[in-house]
Amino acid sequence: MTPKEEHERYLLEAILSNSISSDNPSNKAKEKARKNSPSYFKALKENLMVEYENKKLLDIEGSKIINTDVGETLSIVKSEKIDFKLDENNFRNQMNYNLKLIPRIGVKTEQNLKNAGYETIDSLKNHDKYGDYASKFIDNIDEMSFKEIVSLLNKNKYGKKCRDNLIKCASIPDVENFKFMDIETLGLSNVPIILIGVAEIKNNKIISSQYFLRDIYEEPSVLEAYISHLDEDSVHVTFNGAMFDVPFIKNRCRYYRMNPNLDLPHLDLLYFARNLWKNTLPNCQLQTIEKYIFGIERSGDVPGQYIPGYYQTYLTEKNIGPIVPIIDHNRQDIISLANFLMKMYDIVNDS
Repeated sequence: MTPKEEHERYLLEAILSNSISSDNPSNKAKEKARKNSPSYFKALKENLMVEYENKKLLDIEGSKIINTDVGETLSIVKSEKIDFKLDENNFRNQMNYNLKLIPRIGVKTEQNLKNAGYETIDSLKNHDKYGDYASKFIDNIDEMSFKEIVSLLNKNKYGKKCRDNLIKCASIPDVENFKFMDIETLGLSNVPIILIGVAEIKNNKIISSQYFLRDIYEEPSVLEAYISHLDEDSVHVTFNGAMFDVPFIKNRCRYYRMNPNLDLPHLDLLYFARNLWKNTLPNCQLQTIEKYIFGIERSGDVPGQYIPGYYQTYLTEKNIGPIVPIIDHNRQDIISLANFLMKMYDIVNDS
C-alpha cells in the first residue's frame, strides 16, 4: 500500500469512526447516538420532572402573568449586556452605484453602461432611455422606507454582491426596530404555537420577551402579546422565519380572526448563512453555526419532534420540568440571531 493509499484509508477510518454504523464507532459517535434516541429524551423528561417537582411557572426567573386585549398569558422577560453595533456603511450612497436597481437594467446592460462612462444612477439622469427612471430614483432615494429598499433589493439578486446588499442594508433602520423572533409549535402546520420569543436591543442590552401557552386556550393572548411589540418600523429578523415562523403566525391569527400587520421587512438569516458558510460548515443549522462560528455548544436541548410530547406531559402532570428546556432553547435562539446579524454584517462589509 502506497503512503497516499494509507493516508486515504486513515482518513476514511477517522470519518467512519464518527458513525454509529461503523465497525468501531468512537465514544463521541456512541454518545451522539444515545442523545438522539427516544429513550434518552424519555429519561431526560423524567429527570426534569423530578428536578422541578412542586415548582410553578412563576418560579421561572423573569416570569409574570400579563394582561392582553384578549386575555392573560405568561411573560418571561430577561436582559443581558450586548455590544450590538453595525458600523455605518453609507448604504444609500452605495445604492447609487448599483445601476441594476433601475428597471430594465441587468448585469450585461449595467456593464455596458459603465463601459460607456455611466458609473452611477445619478449619472444616468441625462440618458435617453434610462434618464426618467434614474431621476425618479435619485429624487426618492433619501425618502425610501426600509421596507421599500428591501423589496427593491429582493428583486435584484443577480449574484453574490447583490445578495450581500440585503445584509449591508441592515445599517439603515434603528437597531431598536429589529425584532429577533422565533416560535415553538406543536407541529408543522395547523396546530397551536406554544411559545413566541422576541429579543430587542435597547441601549447596551438585549431584552428577551417570551410568551408561553399555559393552556391551549391562551393562544390568542400569546399572539397578541407578541403583536404588541410590532409597529410600522419593525423589522423581523429570523432563522427560516420567512418560510416558517411568520407564515405560521399569520395562519394562527387568521384562525382566531385576528388581522395584525405582519407584512414587515424581513431579514431571514438562514438565507445568508447558506451564502456565507454552506461550503465551510457541516450544515447551516442554527446550532451548527453557534458551535463552529461562535464556540457555543448547547446541552440538554429538546429536538422539535419531542416538543409535543413534552408539552402534553406538562399539561397532564402539571409539572413544569418538561417545558423548561424548551423555554431556554427558544431564548438562546433569539439571542443568537442578534450575534449572527452582527457577524454577517461585518463579513459582507469587509469583503
